[in-house]
Amino acid sequence: MINLNKNLITALVELEKEKGIKLDTIIEALEVAFVSAYKKNYQVDYDCRVDINLKTGEIKVFKILDKDESSSEAGVEKSKNTEIEVTPDNFGRIAAQTAKQVIRQRIKEAEREVMYDEFKDRVGDMVTGIIQQSDSRFTLVDLGKVEALLPPGEQVPGERYKHGERIKCYISDVRKTTKGPQVIVSRTHTGLIKKLFELEVPEIFEGIVEIKSIAREAGYRTKIAVKSNEKNVDPVGACVGPKGSRVKMIVDELGGEKIDIVEYSDDIVTFIKNALSPARVLKVLTDEENKFALVVVSSDQLSLAIGREGQNARLAAKLTGWKIDIKSENQFEEELEEARKERLKSKGE
Repeated sequence: MINLNKNLITALVELEKEKGIKLDTIIEALEVAFVSAYKKNYQVDYDCRVDINLKTGEIKVFKILDKDESSSEAGVEKSKNTEIEVTPDNFGRIAAQTAKQVIRQRIKEAEREVMYDEFKDRVGDMVTGIIQQSDSRFTLVDLGKVEALLPPGEQVPGERYKHGERIKCYISDVRKTTKGPQVIVSRTHTGLIKKLFELEVPEIFEGIVEIKSIAREAGYRTKIAVKSNEKNVDPVGACVGPKGSRVKMIVDELGGEKIDIVEYSDDIVTFIKNALSPARVLKVLTDEENKFALVVVSSDQLSLAIGREGQNARLAAKLTGWKIDIKSENQFEEELEEARKERLKSKGE
C-alpha cells in the first residue's frame, strides 16, 4: 500500500479555495498522470487505472483484465473479477514526482484562466503600461500582470516607443492562448480619445457632457462632437478647459495630434456646419434620403473647409455620417447658372 502525503491532500483542498481549481478535477488529472507514469516506468502496455482515496491518501494501481485473463484467475469468482491490484512497492516516489508536475501545471492553467477572465472584461478600457520591447514587428507593453501586444496596425504613424517609457493604450481585444491571455492594445482606436476625455473632463465622466461621435486620423487630427445634458453647461468649453488646459493634456498624450471639439446638434445642417469648423459655412443643401450634403463656402474659406489633402472634409463626413461635397460660392453660382441655361435650352427646343 502506498500513501499520498496527507499534507498534499490538505494542500489540494486549499488550492480549491484559493485558486478555484476543483479538487475533483485535480484528482482526475492525477489519476490519469499516475497511469501514464506507471506504464512508462514499468514498461507495461495493458489497460490499468489508479485509485486515490482522499480520506486515507492511499494510492492503488489496478490492472484491467480482459475476458481471458479474468477467466484464468484462480480462486476467485470468474464472472465478477475484472481487475487486479498491481501496485508496485516503490511507486510512491514516482507518484510524488508526478503529483508535483500535475499540480504545478494545473495551477498555471488556473492562473491563466483567471487572468483571461479578468482581461476579457476589460476590452474597451484604457490602461497605462511601460514599453518593454519595440521593433519593426511588434511592441510589448508591460501592464503589470501581463504583457500586452501593440501591433504595427494599432501604432500611430510617426510615434516612437522607447524602452521604459510610460504609455496610455486602449484594450481592443483579448484572445485566449495556451500561454495565457493575449492582450491587444491600440493607440489609434477612437476609444482611446473617448477614455482620455473621460479622464480629463469631469463633466464627461459624470454624464453632464456626452460624446456623440468621434472621427480620427491617428497622429494627424481628431474631430469630436459633444452635447450638453444641462442647459447651463457649455460642452465645448468644458472639454477645452480653463485656458485650454484639459484638451492640452490630451493633445500632449497623443504627441501633438490636433483635436477639433465641436458641438453636436440634432439638426443636421447645424451639425455639418459645426463639423466643418474652423471653416465658416454659408449654406448647406441636404438630401435626407441619400444622406448627402452640398456645402457652400466663400472662396477664401474653400481650402480651409476641405483641409489639407481633404482631411477636414473627410473627418466631418465621418463625424456626421453624411457624404459631403464642398463648393465655393462662385463655383455654386456658376453651376446654378449653367443649370438655368440647360433648362432654358431644353424648353426652347
